[in-house]
Formats: sequence, C-alpha cells, structure tokens
Amino acid sequence: MSGKFHDFIEGTFTLRKEEDENKVVGLEEAIDRYVKPGAKIHIGTTHCCSGAAIREIARHFYGQHPDFTLIMRSIRDTVTILIHLGLVKKVITAFSGNPYPWYGPNPICQKAYVNKEVDLEDLTMLTFPLMLMAGALGVDVMPTRSLVGSSMAEANRDSFRVIDDPFGSGRKIGLLKALNPDISIIHGVAADRAGNTILTPPYSEELWGAKASRGGVIVTAEKLVSTDFIREHSHLVKIPAYMVNSVSVVPYGAHPGGVWGEGIRGFDSYAEDYDFMTRFNEISRDSGPLDEWIREWVVGCPSFTDYVTRLGEERILSLKKNAGPDAWREQLRTIEETIAVSQDKAPNDIEKMVVIAAREIKNKVLLQKHKTMLAGAGTANLAAWVAKYQLEKEDYWVDLLVELGYFGNSPRPGEPFLLNFGNFATCKMLTETLNTLGVFTCGATNRCIGVLGGGQIDKFGNINSHWVSDTVYVTGSGGANDVATGAAETVVIMKQSRRRFREKVPFVTAPGGRVRTLVSTRGVFEKLNDDEEFTLTKYWASPLISSEEETVRNIREHCGWNLKVARHLERLLPPDRDELRLLRVFDPHRFYLK
Repeated sequence: MSGKFHDFIEGTFTLRKEEDENKVVGLEEAIDRYVKPGAKIHIGTTHCCSGAAIREIARHFYGQHPDFTLIMRSIRDTVTILIHLGLVKKVITAFSGNPYPWYGPNPICQKAYVNKEVDLEDLTMLTFPLMLMAGALGVDVMPTRSLVGSSMAEANRDSFRVIDDPFGSGRKIGLLKALNPDISIIHGVAADRAGNTILTPPYSEELWGAKASRGGVIVTAEKLVSTDFIREHSHLVKIPAYMVNSVSVVPYGAHPGGVWGEGIRGFDSYAEDYDFMTRFNEISRDSGPLDEWIREWVVGCPSFTDYVTRLGEERILSLKKNAGPDAWREQLRTIEETIAVSQDKAPNDIEKMVVIAAREIKNKVLLQKHKTMLAGAGTANLAAWVAKYQLEKEDYWVDLLVELGYFGNSPRPGEPFLLNFGNFATCKMLTETLNTLGVFTCGATNRCIGVLGGGQIDKFGNINSHWVSDTVYVTGSGGANDVATGAAETVVIMKQSRRRFREKVPFVTAPGGRVRTLVSTRGVFEKLNDDEEFTLTKYWASPLISSEEETVRNIREHCGWNLKVARHLERLLPPDRDELRLLRVFDPHRFYLK
C-alpha cells in the first residue's frame, strides 16, 4: 500500500475516540437552559430516574409557580416534593403512592388531587408508554384493549376514545391520544460528551418519553465515557446523541433509587436506599417535617456533590454492597433470629389468606397450564411467590413477571418489595413494560394468570384502586387495569370488610370480566359456570363460631352485597408449617403480614 493511499485510508476510516460536539454542562446550567415555566416535563423511569434532576428543579424554581405538567410513570418518593412546593399544575401518570416499606397512598398526592390543586390524568402502566410511543412515532393515536369498560375511560375522555373495530371483528377498540413532552430528563449509566447514552435493563417505559420529546433530552449520567466506550457497549445505548441537549455527570444521581450496571465495564451498581425512602415517606405525612427535609436535602445542598457528601461514604458503600447478586444472603443472616422466632407462631388472618390464595393460584396454573404469572404488589405478590416455589416442587415451571420488565425472576427471601434489586440477577430476561404487560400478559399468545390486590371490589369482580369517595384517593391503576383486561384469568386477594366488599364500586379501575376468583380473610369466592357474580365456595372455620351456618352468617355480615352461597361448602384447612415458613421468609419484617 503506497504512502498516500495508506494515509487516505487511515485518515478517512480510523474511528475517533471522541466524536461530535461537547454537550457536557453542569446540572444547574442544564436545568436553567432547557426547563422553562409551563413546560410539559417528562422524567423517565427505567429501573431508575434522575433524583438529581428532580432536586435541581425543586431548588431552581423554589418559591415560584412555573405551572409544570409532570409526565412520569410513577409519582413516588422524593418526586412528590415538586407537587408539595406548588411547582406542578398537572400530573400525567399511572401510579401515585408510596412503594416502600409497603404500597399505599401518598398524602402529598392525595391532598393535591382531592383539593384540585393539581389536575390528574390517570393512566395505566401499559397505556402510559403507549401514548408516548404514539408521540415518538409521529402518529396521532395508538390502539389498546386497556381502559375499555372502566371508569378510567370516561375520566380520560380528553385523551381516550372507544370505537367499533373498523375491520368488523365486533369488538371495541380503545384509542389513546399521542403524548409529546416539551423536554425529557433521563438518567443513564454512562454517556459520551455528545450524549450517546447507555442504560441497562429492565427498561420499564423504554425511553418512549425521551423519543417523543419535542424539545430534546437532558441526560444525567453516572460517568462520562469515550465514544470508543459507547461503541463497545452499543447494544446498551438507548438514546442517540442527536436527541440530547446536554450531558451532566452526577455519580449516584438516581438516589434514593439505584442503578444496576451489570455488564458495564468499570461500573459499580448501587441499590435503592430503602432506609432513606422509608424516612421520606414517613415525614411526607406532615408539611412541617417535610419543609424541614427540603431545607436540609434540597435548598441546603446547592450542588449534587453537597448532597452526596451529606449521604456519607458509609451509606454509599452499603448501597453498593446491597446491589450484589448474593447480598440477600448477608441480609438474611442479620435477621435469622427474627425469622426463627416467627416460625412457630400461629398464623394470623392475613397469613391464612395469602396461603390459601397461593393454593388457589397453584391449582389454577396446573389446571389451565398457565405459563406466566404477573402479580401486583403486597399480599398479591407474596401469594404468587409462594405458589411459584410450590409449583417448582412439582416440576411445573411458571415464569413470574413484573411490569417494570422482569421475566422469569426467582424472588429472594428477606425482602417482599416487588421491585427489589436483589431479584434482578435471577431473571431469565430483563426487558420492558410493553413486553411484560403488552405481550406476555395481554398479548395474542399469552398464557398468563394475573394476581391482584386493590382498595375495593364488588360482586362482579370490578376493582377500585382510585377514588373510594370524593375525598379519598388511593393510588391509581398501576398495571391492574391492564392485567384484569388482558390476562387469561385473574385472582384477587383482599382483606374482607363491608367497606371493601361493595355492592357496586364507586370507581371501576379494572373491569371484573376476567376476575374469576376472590380470596379474602374469610373465604374463597368464585364465579361458577357462566355466572358473572361471585359465590362463596370455601370458608375459614373460626374456633369462636360453632357451626357452618353461623360462619356463613358472619361472612355475610362482612360483605357489602347479597352474597350467593354454594350448596356444598368446603372447609379450608389451615396453613401447614412448610407453607408458613416459605411465606414468612419473604416478609420477615411483616410489612404485609402484620
């Protein structure tokens, strides 16, 4: 090869270590440049989100009224400070609540929604990314089976319509209006100076908000890397540079969330900070302590470096340790005595309910040959987890799903949190919500059984997780509507009372057509043959009640509708020692079992 030709080849085709323009700026400058009053702000949530950007927005607009529209899959934990500070006029989301130490309502959201301080567009875990997908693809609408037949259809009439299938199937089709944010904020594992950004799974909404953003993307990243590094990990690059406005380097920027960086050379994962989340959710009940928290952790930390310094090196090291695939073993060792003490205690009503639900799930899976199982949070996921391990003992393998993007996970003991980082390494696939909910749960080939909880249920199986009354908001759908409308069949598990078991729920979050079984703290209710109403088929025998007739009367007294009772009732056997041991090891602190 001649010298000139060699120079031509090398000069033209040698890849550069750094390419494109340098977009690296401080986070304060990025927010000042690209987040404007009145903006529709999308804060992306894969398995993490940019906690650093949330706090910087709060600090930058503190004391102002910028009237943001906040577009976010889940309104939880510290993002609620944006609502508390009066920075938000509208929320578009699928869930508003506290996920840890247990799932439940968030007082900041409840107050804002009930008092109409914030407009609420309340979607589901599947319809949320579908609207953003439509925006990203440049189409006006996106079809869905979710929302149809629920109160959410009417509540979202400005962005949702139901039509007859124009191709003559006779079915109804839901149409979602496209959603385009003005700006999107994404937290990545790494980015180069131009903005090519690496993210690791699970991907949840899968960056559709970033792709739909008309004003581009603000990236916060754990570390800055070369374009060579980006090429090396191109299979994990989810945002190309041309979409990106700026890159801000903020190590631990997902806190109090975590980042799972498996497969990224030179990166240490860190887990969610459960202690921090628990403390924040406790103080969010009262505006006084919450304002003090904001003064300490937001206003009092003018840079993210100050924030990390306040967290402390010991806490950071602990979070890194807790992200390891075998961290659960050490965590379990620290509470062995707690677990041992609980083993010989008699089961309470909640434990009985979860064990019976697990038995029902197991029997249905074996009978119907279900291959996947998606459970909601709390007692629902505990029942599903117990059923999974019981099925494995019989050499039947069913893959657990979590809407965030887990497929085939094997839950570790010691922590009942549905989205526990400790379960990542056990997954057979890490993917996104459009797969877990849209295909594996609700798709054309699904063989999925759903397991759900809820705030209320009626005799037709309609579930309410929204408005119990005009003054009480719960959490929203999450994925409940999607599961109930799409899974092959659904089991509901719920503590029984007249307040929860209603003749007709005031708001239908999830239609009950495919809800076939209801397990309560008093018995099992099933839809027999083609009946659309529940019938009591099995019951708990209480030592305080002498006869079956009196037991049924007691169950009726705690049911808000005129209950049908099977001619031949089955008396439920109490949990055995093995069932209780398996259940209790998942929730040793009794977040859900107390």
